[in-house]
Amino acid sequence: MSLRSGRRATNNRIRGPQSALTDFLASNNISAAQIRDDYERRRQAAQQEAEQDAATNGVVATADEDEGDKEEEDEPEETSEQKKKRKRQEDKAIAKIKQSKSFKRQKAYKEGEPDGDEDDIAWDMYAKSKPLPGQLENCEICDKRFTVTAYSKTGPDGGLLCPKCSKEQEAEKKKEKKPKKPTVSKDKRRQLQSNLLDGIVRNGSKPLQELCVEKVADNINDVEEFGDLPETLLNRLSQILSRRRVITARTLDLFLRPDLNTVAIYDCAKLETEDYIKIFSIVPQVQDLNLRNAGQFKDEVIDYILERNITIKALQLGASNLVSDANWRKLFRQKGSCLESLKLSGLDYSMDDDTVVQMAKSCSNVRRLTLKECFRIADPSLDAISRMKKLEHLSLRLKLPTSASSLANLIHQTGHNLRTLSLEKFENADDSVLETIHSTCTQLSKFRFTLNDFCTDAGFVSLFSAWSNPPLAFVDLSSNRDLDYANPDGPTEPTGLASRGFQALIRHSGSRLERLDISSCRHITHGAFSEVFDGIKQYPCLKDVNISFLTRIDTPILAGIFRSCPQLTKLTAFGCFNIRDVEVPVGVALIGVPNAQDSIVLGGDYLAIP
Repeated sequence: MSLRSGRRATNNRIRGPQSALTDFLASNNISAAQIRDDYERRRQAAQQEAEQDAATNGVVATADEDEGDKEEEDEPEETSEQKKKRKRQEDKAIAKIKQSKSFKRQKAYKEGEPDGDEDDIAWDMYAKSKPLPGQLENCEICDKRFTVTAYSKTGPDGGLLCPKCSKEQEAEKKKEKKPKKPTVSKDKRRQLQSNLLDGIVRNGSKPLQELCVEKVADNINDVEEFGDLPETLLNRLSQILSRRRVITARTLDLFLRPDLNTVAIYDCAKLETEDYIKIFSIVPQVQDLNLRNAGQFKDEVIDYILERNITIKALQLGASNLVSDANWRKLFRQKGSCLESLKLSGLDYSMDDDTVVQMAKSCSNVRRLTLKECFRIADPSLDAISRMKKLEHLSLRLKLPTSASSLANLIHQTGHNLRTLSLEKFENADDSVLETIHSTCTQLSKFRFTLNDFCTDAGFVSLFSAWSNPPLAFVDLSSNRDLDYANPDGPTEPTGLASRGFQALIRHSGSRLERLDISSCRHITHGAFSEVFDGIKQYPCLKDVNISFLTRIDTPILAGIFRSCPQLTKLTAFGCFNIRDVEVPVGVALIGVPNAQDSIVLGGDYLAIP
């Protein structure tokens, strides 16, 4: 049994692979212990030899390899024997120098001069020659004797310096060096570009209030309540957190207080149906409700509102497609008389023509109406809206095609009372709609008419010529152009906003205009831009201009815009490929021009002003 168990134990041993070095050492009978003993023996022998050399010379050389990290130690006083030895070494070195070719060249060069003596030349060359490490040398500055090392620094006249003077010299050099310019980190650069896209140009630091709001948003998970923050700061926090997509059921509680009248959440994508009900249970006096991306706003929430005495005066909902048409009508019938502002968008399943008819019948006090991206609304809805006599602000963007006559009738019935009018993507609208606006609307301050290829330049000229409406503050006429891209110059009679219509617009509203969007109106000529923005005519209120995809605009025209608009803060110019190396005035956000020089005061004389 013992033999078997021993054999089994031997066979069960696990051996790993051996390297070539292990096999070589084993074949030559070399072990790790032998290597270690040989190393210790060599180290001790080297140490003894170093101690004997130090005792013979009488000086222990110390190398200052850390350049001042160690405390400076005073060198020992030079003995008489050491002085005699140094004198012999100097004489020997001077004799060797006198035999060199460099000495003969120096002697020939200085022949006849006061310092042309052989000994003076030799001593000068000896003083400038650097001694080897381990030798003794006098410091060039303080004349102190020290041991030369490989790390000894050179003085201003070529001599060597002691450790103390080396430290002082390095400190002076660091003081003389100019501080490096602070580099902008990638995250900060990205934030600057994001601010530019938002039209934000900030010179200097942010306001303290803005910094505090951003700090709260950065640590939102550690915040238990907002306390008695005013509604303006709550709205700003809601914008920041919604942009970061961090509005959840927990963060929603921070915005709810029983004393509030306004609740604005700009991204409700992570909220559930119970969270919407919680809004009305905690804030029963809410009058202004703004919920974007409210996908889980369902019939249960509408039923909860109808069962309570909740009076909502301003309602804005986005993407609330799970509310049925029946509940929309019920809401309008029971609560419609209280509504003064109604904004609905992104409704691709509910909200049909019958619902809009019920809304127009029940919501007789609505002054502001916005219906955008509603997929089931057409001409019957326009006819119903035309019967809402108290409308002051109207904004429409529908998906189904509508006729020009229905739109003209809507404007004819409501236009006399309108302050703002926004009509987007009414593709069948023609010059008759513009004529109706000209004859009916006399109180507009904001006008948007976009994405149309039926109206002509003559129609826009008639609209803005002799119009009894006061000058407009906001104008958006983007994408009014001919869609035949095979003919980039357009037809003979220009379609959309062209040169004459643009000039008529500026003549009518240039003195009060604050925001102008004419992007993609590709039929406006270079001459029209040069005439309007010539650097002489002034538009004192214009702050925001969008000229994207107008390929005729070049650097001189852009410089003229800068000169003609002294209050300009944002200029968008995507797709303007003729703009190159433009200088941007301080405080202006130029967006879409990749080779612009940011925040440089305009100094190039691009225009000859008489």
